[in-house]
Formats: sequence, C-alpha cells, structure tokens
Amino acid sequence: MEQIEVMSWLTLNALKESATKTYETISDLDTDDHMSVFLKIDEDYLEIYYSEVESNYIRKYDDEDEFYKIIEERKNELGEDKFDTIDYYNENEDNFGGEGSSGNLEGFSIRSDDSEEDY
Repeated sequence: MEQIEVMSWLTLNALKESATKTYETISDLDTDDHMSVFLKIDEDYLEIYYSEVESNYIRKYDDEDEFYKIIEERKNELGEDKFDTIDYYNENEDNFGGEGSSGNLEGFSIRSDDSEEDY
C-alpha cells in the first residue's frame, strides 16, 4: 500500500470522476466529517479519503484482495457494519390495492366501528 497526502478536494474529485469503477462509498460529508471512496482507475485499486478535520489522502493498494479487506475494515471503523434491515413498508406483502395489486379490498373500511357519526 502506498499513501499520498492531498491538500485539495478538487484533486480527489478529479480522481473520483476519472474512475473506471466505483466499488464503495463509505460515510458522507453531509452527515460526518469524513468519507472514503473506493475505486479503480485502469489497473489500480484506490481509496480516496475526504476529511474536514484530518489530512485528505489517496491510497493505492497492491492487489484486489488487500483492497476488499480494507473496504470491510473501513466499514467497521466508520460505523457502517452489516445490519439487518427492517421491512417497515411490508414490501413482501400485497400492496393493498395499489397498481398491480390483485388484492380484494371488499369490506375494508378506514372508519372505526365506534365512530358512526355523520359530519
């Protein structure tokens, strides 16, 4: 692994735009004070690190295995561990009469039984 310190975010942005593939973006400058972007340019595996507090840098990794290992380490380091998602919107169930729904809503009412008042 080789590392170069960079003063300008413009340099990091130029590298990011010239990437042939972006593998992972970890963290976000809008919510945190740092962000790592893992990308590939030609045959080089790179990490570009943006920081509002520390030094910005570019790291070049020797091979693909080291690159993927560092991605997982960085996720743990920056608090983006794997987690189980909760299905808040019940995406696996019928969509209750929306487009493409074959569900029958006959007998369904949003009015509760004890509120029979007319307005």
